[in-house]
Amino acid sequence: MSEVTAVPTHCPYCALQCGMSLRPTGAPELPAEVVDRTDFPVNRGALCGKGRTAPAVLSSRVRLTGPLVRRPDTGALEPASWEEALAAVADGLRRTRADHGPDAVGVFGGGGLTNEKAYTLGKFARLVLGTSQIDYNGRFCMSSAAAAHGRAFGLDRGLPFPLEDIPKTGCVILVGSNLAETMPPALRYLTELKENGGKLIVVDPRRTRTAEHADLHLAPRPGTDLALALGLLHLVVAEGRVDEEFVHERTTGWEAARAGAMSHWPEQVERITGVPVPLLREAVALFGDAATGMVLTARGPEQQSKGTDTVGAWINLCLATGKAGRPLSGYGCLTGQGNGQGGREHGQKADQLPGYRKLDDPAARAHVAGVWGVPPESLPGPGRSAYELLDALGGDVKALLLMGSNPVVSAPRAAHVEGRLRSLDFLAVADVVLSETAALADVVLPVTQWAEETGTMTNLEGRVLLRRRALTPPPGVRSDLEVLHALAGLLGWEKGFSADPEEVFEELRRASAGGPADYAGISYRRIKEEQGVFWPCPETGPGEPEHAGTPRLFLDRFATPDGRARFVPVVHRAAAEETDAEYPVVLTTGRVVSQYQSGAQTRRVEELNAAAPGPFVELHPRLAERLGVAEGEELAVVSRRGRAVAPARITAAIRPDTVFMPFHWAGEGRANTLVNPALDPVSRMPEFKVCAVRLEPLSAGGAIGETPATGGRTSRRSR
Repeated sequence: MSEVTAVPTHCPYCALQCGMSLRPTGAPELPAEVVDRTDFPVNRGALCGKGRTAPAVLSSRVRLTGPLVRRPDTGALEPASWEEALAAVADGLRRTRADHGPDAVGVFGGGGLTNEKAYTLGKFARLVLGTSQIDYNGRFCMSSAAAAHGRAFGLDRGLPFPLEDIPKTGCVILVGSNLAETMPPALRYLTELKENGGKLIVVDPRRTRTAEHADLHLAPRPGTDLALALGLLHLVVAEGRVDEEFVHERTTGWEAARAGAMSHWPEQVERITGVPVPLLREAVALFGDAATGMVLTARGPEQQSKGTDTVGAWINLCLATGKAGRPLSGYGCLTGQGNGQGGREHGQKADQLPGYRKLDDPAARAHVAGVWGVPPESLPGPGRSAYELLDALGGDVKALLLMGSNPVVSAPRAAHVEGRLRSLDFLAVADVVLSETAALADVVLPVTQWAEETGTMTNLEGRVLLRRRALTPPPGVRSDLEVLHALAGLLGWEKGFSADPEEVFEELRRASAGGPADYAGISYRRIKEEQGVFWPCPETGPGEPEHAGTPRLFLDRFATPDGRARFVPVVHRAAAEETDAEYPVVLTTGRVVSQYQSGAQTRRVEELNAAAPGPFVELHPRLAERLGVAEGEELAVVSRRGRAVAPARITAAIRPDTVFMPFHWAGEGRANTLVNPALDPVSRMPEFKVCAVRLEPLSAGGAIGETPATGGRTSRRSR
């Protein structure tokens, strides 16, 4: 028998979207095996453990293989036909609209959905449901960086340059990213940087595996990254390192930004951040002396109630030193979710239409409405941001359609959000596994996974990629596009919602044409031939050569009306919740290498669970000694919102005033029970990365705060 051909595709997890190939095995327990794909430039064949074990989630042992409907007589989710399940969803959405109006129906999407799914979900919400109440979990990912990017440069793309430029620059400041664990194949870009003589500065309150590679590690107190950036800019000015020519020729707003920085003198910044002044000066020398340089941020500085201003301060540092809008220089954001970039470009975000157009822009509404064949005035206006939408569940929003997200684990103040989900009149969830959120639903729709469907993703570089179908899905499973197509038909829209991904992409191209994220010149053919195409890529006229795409932005001008980058004046302010006598320790959260996001998929892989079996509380030996806590002892972490319990992990790699918890697990170790949902006023990003807690050895007894709602969905049915 001839060998089965491996199909080139991409990893289902993070925003690197590493290239891999899949070879079908025919075995139901492991339907495919991963084959190295060395031709894809982002990872050159390298994969982390999550990528190599990704086919394990395709197994019928761990995934959903048929619809489930909650029976009113038993309150249990039980198998149902697709016809019954879809009819129940359509009836629940229709009934809610009829009784309470279109905005009583909410839609919640995900940063892992393909561009085609994100586009169709946004279109479905605004046309079929007529609701403004749509947002997605990508709001929790990089919305602060996106807002800061837009303010400074007029355009948001995670990286304005390809990853291949990073090893060629002179100095990288990596802020709040443990890239060695969150994106392991990308670590080689930093090791190559150092091999080429470049310098690496890592800013993180923990001495992570990434920080071990740094020439200089700065460990600020969580929530003080804004003060740190301002202190560095102060020293740039004081030491005469400002690139005056660049500032004069290519920026505006410098004087106000300069004044803000000069009010943050080094000794004051040391008191706020805990970073000694000599280290501040060393960082400025390393970055300032380099002919080229980059600042790359991740969730550390972004997931704060002042995340937009914090990122803006780091952008100001780049602009003042002339390290933006030039080759091998600039500010970039390391997007987290697989389609975190594309997912926010094409309409599932509360305030956006496809092509990164603004929903309140009359010209944008007219363009997209024209593609959709509806009057512009029929489109609803902007709705609530992600947390605000979740917080409104059971109140103004009485029914929810949720695709590709698990907010019971991933949302801030998670116990409260779980309670809001339980209070809904109707909840429908489309997912590949029975996640903690799906387990609360009235209807669960089993959908295809990355290996069983074709669709485009946009990675952290702005490179539009094509995931290709390698396997036939189980007979009881349908794609998200098929689900939306069927629901649209049941709700009176017989046309306009194709289940074919390439047809959807062709419509997306037209809808994005002329917008900030212009995909009009990109096609499935080009993506296959060119290993992805960087947006913006406008369509050219007849007889003209195809646009090459745009790997590097801003080299000639920034995307502002006058072509100049904008300094935005910012000043440090405290976190929304500071420590006090009752809650004297700072909690910060993050990821570990062997789990991903809410863990809905990775926690079903034996190999990954063996490496990372459960939550933990990382704390410094001095703090552990003061509490009388031993390694491995169960420890309660208590905030004003609730209580989580996990074993202690004692290490000198973290600040003595800080504890760290990974957020991948549900149950009593759920870190997001604790975190503060205080929102950034611009991005509406919750403050995941800093909140005040106290620690109690388990023998110390209970703690105040919210606890998860108890009971099943039957309690709601009895009303």
